[in-house]
Amino acid sequence: MDAIVKNFPGAGTQNGTAGVRPTQAEAEDAVRVLLRWAGDNPNREGLLDTPKRVAKSYRELFSGYDLDATDVLGTTFEEVGGYDDIILVRDIPFHSHCEHHMVPIVGKAHVAYLPAGRVLGLSKIARVVEIYGRRLQTQETMTAQIATAIETTLKPRGVAVLIDAEHMCMSMRGVRKQGSTTLTTSFTGTFKTEPAQQARFMTMVYSR
Repeated sequence: MDAIVKNFPGAGTQNGTAGVRPTQAEAEDAVRVLLRWAGDNPNREGLLDTPKRVAKSYRELFSGYDLDATDVLGTTFEEVGGYDDIILVRDIPFHSHCEHHMVPIVGKAHVAYLPAGRVLGLSKIARVVEIYGRRLQTQETMTAQIATAIETTLKPRGVAVLIDAEHMCMSMRGVRKQGSTTLTTSFTGTFKTEPAQQARFMTMVYSR
């Protein structure tokens, strides 16, 4: 799956077109409307500060819109002592939100690449997962975005991404199947053209 890696128009600004960001007061008013729609009274004591808390929480939960993965991936290193095999960071925990129902997606990402002379700081990979996780997402899109960002910026011989996540839109509502998880993968370069490298990646991910 191909993905466009970019920020949305107006994200993080007070201007722009369709993507213009509402004010804090407008966001709080919207929360009060939802509280009334849910059947509660936003003026009761326990809910008086809820709109402010929710707006603040959303700023943090969706902070990925204000960040660009290419900026995070801009610093690389050449002194690798001749190392040219798989580099894998596995079990990267993340929390995201389903773009269809705005309920949580909770899971782990496993990200690997085959270097072509330069390598990333390991924390940069986790940071990229964080950036795309802190947006409204589908798991398929997020998987492709992570792979595309690393592929485009680092230009390695290949990138492999596997995400294993539970979607609260399945657990809390709808079919209500608690504990079921979804697996998605994205492969580029050597990982896409050589099944043996895909198999090595999967073995490294699940070998404990």
